[in-house]
Amino acid sequence: MRRRATDFRRPLRRRFPNALWWVLCGVAVLLFIFTLSRGNQMESRPVIPTRYRNDRLMEGLNITEEMLNPNSVSRQLNDQIALAKAFVVIAKESNNLQFAWELSAQIRSSQILLSNAATRRIPLTIRESETAIRDMALILYQAQQLHYDSATMIMRLKAKIQALEEQMSSVSEKSSKYGQIAAEEVPKSLYCLGIQLTGEWFRNSNLQRKTKDRKQIDMKLKDNNLYHFCVFSDNILATSVVVNSTSINSKSPDKIVFHLVTDEINYAAMKAWFSINSFRGVVVEVQKFADFTWLNASYVPVLKQLQDSETQSYYFSGNNDDGRTPIKFRNPKYLSMLNHLRFYIPEVFPALKKVVFLDDDVVVQKDVSDLFSIDLNGNVNGAVETCMETFHRYHKYLNYSHPLIRAHFDPDACGWAFGMNVFDLVQWRKRNVTGIYHYWQERNVDRTLWKLGTLPPGLLTFYGLTEPLDPSWHILGLGYTNVDPHLIEKGAVLHYNGNSKPWLKIGMEKYKPLWEKYVDYSHPLLQRCNFH
Repeated sequence: MRRRATDFRRPLRRRFPNALWWVLCGVAVLLFIFTLSRGNQMESRPVIPTRYRNDRLMEGLNITEEMLNPNSVSRQLNDQIALAKAFVVIAKESNNLQFAWELSAQIRSSQILLSNAATRRIPLTIRESETAIRDMALILYQAQQLHYDSATMIMRLKAKIQALEEQMSSVSEKSSKYGQIAAEEVPKSLYCLGIQLTGEWFRNSNLQRKTKDRKQIDMKLKDNNLYHFCVFSDNILATSVVVNSTSINSKSPDKIVFHLVTDEINYAAMKAWFSINSFRGVVVEVQKFADFTWLNASYVPVLKQLQDSETQSYYFSGNNDDGRTPIKFRNPKYLSMLNHLRFYIPEVFPALKKVVFLDDDVVVQKDVSDLFSIDLNGNVNGAVETCMETFHRYHKYLNYSHPLIRAHFDPDACGWAFGMNVFDLVQWRKRNVTGIYHYWQERNVDRTLWKLGTLPPGLLTFYGLTEPLDPSWHILGLGYTNVDPHLIEKGAVLHYNGNSKPWLKIGMEKYKPLWEKYVDYSHPLLQRCNFH
């Protein structure tokens, strides 16, 4: 067979383009499958919490580094805002309210810039903050021109502080004065009770005969095997609560003897009340200090001082001292014999060897007969110490700038409390404690050793003669402060020392029930005098 010429031969079919097409299709399929698998992996991933994402984003804008950078625009704006805020306060103090408003508006503008920067996580640039910084600088310059600088601010603040201190001093003085007046006030109900009882005493001859028939009682008054308590008071109801609470909580009330001493005015009323009422067999003796003939100005320094015109003016007129001495120091009650009679207990009760002295503002809530068996180790006074804080040490009560005080007493010696005291009258007489009291009282005529009350002379008189008692015997503070409820629960004697006595309207409400539960408000006389 003849072969065709080269030009007339059938051309060969090219397969390369077809193969390329199949390769591209394969790649596309593979990409599609890969995309699907990636999607499935994304769906299977746990959702990242927003807070975590924000924290990671914040890494892009390190706030701490930004504020520490001396060239930071944000820091400059924040410094301007802090200064402007101070000027706003001063402008308001100066009554320049328009300028204070302008400062506040500029502060808000700068804060908006900072807020926007924080939101977008990008530091502020000089270009976008230039206007705000310049405007704030201008208004701060105006503030300085108005003398709103640091020196002016310090002077104004000092003047403001001084004015506030003077105002506070005035308010404190008035508060103290009115509080003292309220504390010294005799409530109408108490006044009524005294009048009713006095009338009952003189009307009812049976009451007087009842008190005269006391042969067996008189023997008990001198029996040192019994438990003898003494209270010196002119408050009938308060004294009644002391006697009633002691008798109710006593295991042996028939062994208790109460020796009450009052003044001439309340003597008949006190006698009538304790004759009308009985207290579980407790013996109650009522005396008036006017019957103590030895209690006179020649023997008692306080009575002698009362005859001095300067002392009378200090305590009763209030004209001396230009009002520098607080009103509580000028209370005439601190010269009352009922207050100072505690320093004459061996002479008031010459037959007794040991007594427990109680103030009329206490409540006895446990049996206290164990007090009489406490060994005082040769000391005269058994008392609860109050030096848990420096406030109750000797230097708080006495004038240590006086050479007599400085030479004889340790300023850090521990103070103690009157109100519940065990007195060994044998040791008292042996050591002539009343003579020690006279010595210090006579040297305080000019009130340079101490100013207030009977505790300071007591601290001097019984210095080195006091035996510390367990704190649970005597819980203080119910008349002026908050007391730990656990201490109250464990305490044997609760003391309402302070101005807020439980029988007054200013008494602390949360502690009144502890006292009021020993008052029989259903008693006809209390009903008549509107006690409730």
